[in-house]
Amino acid sequence: MDTAMHSASVIGVDLGGTKTAVARYDSLTMKEQECVRLPTHADRHFPHVFDDLISVINDVRAEDTTGIGIGVPGLVERTSGAIATMPNIPGAEGFPLQENLEEKFKLPVSVDNDANCFTLAEALEGAGKGHDIVCGITMGTGVGGGIVINGKLYRGHHGFAAELGHMLLMPGKPPYEAVDHRGDVEQFLSGVAMGKRCEAAKRPEDYLEGSVCSFLKPEIFREVAWLIVNLTHLLDPSIIIFGGSAGRALTNHFLEIREELKAWMLPKAPLPDLAAARLDDAATRGAALLVLPS
Repeated sequence: MDTAMHSASVIGVDLGGTKTAVARYDSLTMKEQECVRLPTHADRHFPHVFDDLISVINDVRAEDTTGIGIGVPGLVERTSGAIATMPNIPGAEGFPLQENLEEKFKLPVSVDNDANCFTLAEALEGAGKGHDIVCGITMGTGVGGGIVINGKLYRGHHGFAAELGHMLLMPGKPPYEAVDHRGDVEQFLSGVAMGKRCEAAKRPEDYLEGSVCSFLKPEIFREVAWLIVNLTHLLDPSIIIFGGSAGRALTNHFLEIREELKAWMLPKAPLPDLAAARLDDAATRGAALLVLPS
């Protein structure tokens, strides 16, 4: 009997502040069977977003679907799967997302941070495959992160580990006028931040290509190097994988970043590999992987 013909399916959801993707995968091969993308309409607040989510999951769900994984742009309570914070979608704080989805669909549900999902997929099936300690960095609208050790997500005691965007980079000295003076990584290296630092840019690639934002390049290379130094001395990762629109724009500049690292790393300290994300569907794929046996 061909077991592949009778394998179950799992659903992975990437809930973003701007758009949402819902994909169904074969649970044995992880081959994508169907994917639907739609605007999130975050301005309508989370209860309406949740209703839209229910509708599209219903459309994608199959009779053989055995679980649903969902990645969200915020902090998730580790034990309950409730949303702790979600800055891009008003009205989400405290929402018991896992409980409500399980009640609605009568299936196991796992909820996690979207950058964790990205890193899990890249570690198991993408650029980090074969590496024991993988650190993922997503540089899009914000900056997120994930850590996978020996094939398993490291979430920390409360489930809030790897919030790399909120590590302090230059405390008290953000690169532009801001009410928040933390000077964290997100204030320097997110797409939003880069847009404020070089208002002439029309697309993420402009920050690091051509002459539009040429003044910004050495600053960004240095700041990325600082982040890598901190992660390397803390975790000693085998590989650091960059994703997101701004993150992918870095991939042509790893040589410059490595040169900058020489000025900041301790002498003879081993450097991790640096890589660009390989999977186009890492966020939904990683979410689906959450509900598969590890």
